[in-house]
Amino acid sequence: MTGVLTRILIGVAAAAALTAPAVASADPSPLNVNALPPVNPQPFASPDGAWYSFAAPGGVTCVMDRQSGNYGCNGVLPGAPGGANVVSGWAGGAPGFANAAGPMYGATADPLPLPPNTRMSFRTVSCGTDGVITSCVNTVNQSGFVISPTGTYSY
Repeated sequence: MTGVLTRILIGVAAAAALTAPAVASADPSPLNVNALPPVNPQPFASPDGAWYSFAAPGGVTCVMDRQSGNYGCNGVLPGAPGGANVVSGWAGGAPGFANAAGPMYGATADPLPLPPNTRMSFRTVSCGTDGVITSCVNTVNQSGFVISPTGTYSY
């Protein structure tokens, strides 16, 4: 009788495993961007000084607008809502996602890469990378976004 009971329990456990929902992997944690050492932003400035731009991992370009305080990144954003290729924010609110046919700020072709384990800051916004994950945070409201090979989201 014990052998029959064992086989039944094994069968029930196997059936439960096959019908249980898959556990989704967790979103990557935001980097502690402000703990990273800052870079000198001057080499990253646009020719007219209107913005700073840098290349992030995965072929993403990020920009900080020195006139409006807006910031964001565009390119392939793995797992972004609606297949978005732009994530952007401003000093007064949380970032959002959009789709765009071209770069956010026009002529940001071939920006310098932001070195791994560094950040760039302007006003209340800091963006940084560990060489894999790129994260931006606005210290006004602690909102920001994360771009990684396994997912992209805002917070």
